[in-house]
Amino acid sequence: MTDVLDRIDEHVKNNKVIIFMKGTPQLPQCGFSSRAADMLKSCGKEFAYFNVIADMEVFENLPRYADWPTFPQLYVNGELIGGHDIMLEMHQSGDLQKLIDEAVG
Repeated sequence: MTDVLDRIDEHVKNNKVIIFMKGTPQLPQCGFSSRAADMLKSCGKEFAYFNVIADMEVFENLPRYADWPTFPQLYVNGELIGGHDIMLEMHQSGDLQKLIDEAVG
């Protein structure tokens, strides 16, 4: 399990903005992932993604990484921001745009 947690940690630390989601931003595999990716796209900045369905080891262990049980999971500058519900609140208030702008520039 340590190897997979190290791999997850590398993705989180090597990307300013990364979303772990079911599917891809172009072809999401669940509604929450779709809406979360759309919110990030609306910020107009590049972001990384990881398709957890394509890697069952990550799918099974990501909830342990930051003690967050659901997908999608958004990380900015190495910190867990949260899932769809938190992203939606931040998007509606404008805080998601500010956070992404500050992280990506």
